[in-house]
Amino acid sequence: MLAFTGAVQAEEEAEWPRGHYPMPAEGNVIGESFTVAVEDHEHTLMDIAREHGVGYEEIINANPDVSIWIPGEGTEVTIPGAFILPDAERTGVVINIAELRLYYYPEVAEGETQRVETYPIGIGRDGYDTPLGVTTTTMRLEDPAWYPPRSIREEAAERGDPPPAVVPPGPDNPLGRHAVLLDIPGYLIHGTNEPDGIGMRASRGCIRMFPEDIESVFNNVPVGTQVTIIDQPIKVGWQDGQPLVQVFESLEEQEHGMSALIDTISRLNEGNQNGVAFDYEQLRGLLESPSGQLVALTPPAEPEPDAEPALNGIFEELALRDE
Repeated sequence: MLAFTGAVQAEEEAEWPRGHYPMPAEGNVIGESFTVAVEDHEHTLMDIAREHGVGYEEIINANPDVSIWIPGEGTEVTIPGAFILPDAERTGVVINIAELRLYYYPEVAEGETQRVETYPIGIGRDGYDTPLGVTTTTMRLEDPAWYPPRSIREEAAERGDPPPAVVPPGPDNPLGRHAVLLDIPGYLIHGTNEPDGIGMRASRGCIRMFPEDIESVFNNVPVGTQVTIIDQPIKVGWQDGQPLVQVFESLEEQEHGMSALIDTISRLNEGNQNGVAFDYEQLRGLLESPSGQLVALTPPAEPEPDAEPALNGIFEELALRDE
């Protein structure tokens, strides 16, 4: 199990609300991964994920051998609670759609600890992409009514089940109890009446959050806050001289090829102040099989005694391409 914070920091963070972290003094990693034991045989993996502020894909990828619906009392579950901060301006709200996660950098008073909040989200499914770019929050709505868009009304009509013109506040409202409008027509950050969909690509482009998370955002993010929406499937980080990566599946369902590998190596080398060596083949494997897990890169394997010196696999491959 990888833990990326020390015991003292972990003790300090225990007093912070869920999802809130002090900005790291060095590096760009927050939080830590840990394990919990299932206490109730009726608890699902998604129940546990929600309790600890992680989404569907995060909890599934961290526990591939654990049953989603019946993990079993006493089963150890990994909580992937360590995150590399996205490579974006640390102001306002930053949404990394590849990661299915939102980051909020609140303004703090002089002398107050700089902090970041992070929450899992749901985003648009295929054909309903969440738009990228920089926008702002424009309005906050409590107990909003939902007006089904034309596409939903047409699909429902084809099924012979036309929806009402408006869905009032209540348990059937897919916006939940809180919504924050963006300066992009038709797009919101909102709650949900189906929390099991958080951490999935399941919406029609809007950004969904657990009800308790959107309530925190609703109450604390001012109108006019900058919102930066990015697609960053490969994140690199450093902590205590250790190179780290998180790799997520590309939304375009394209494999992370040679160009992505070279770019990631370049980004790692930019922060490699101490000249730490790492295993390029391990990195290539992470790009080929993205899991979203925060992984520490290991040193390269020692060459076998009396073996002829050879180029590392990536450079050998590049050399062959140039012939």
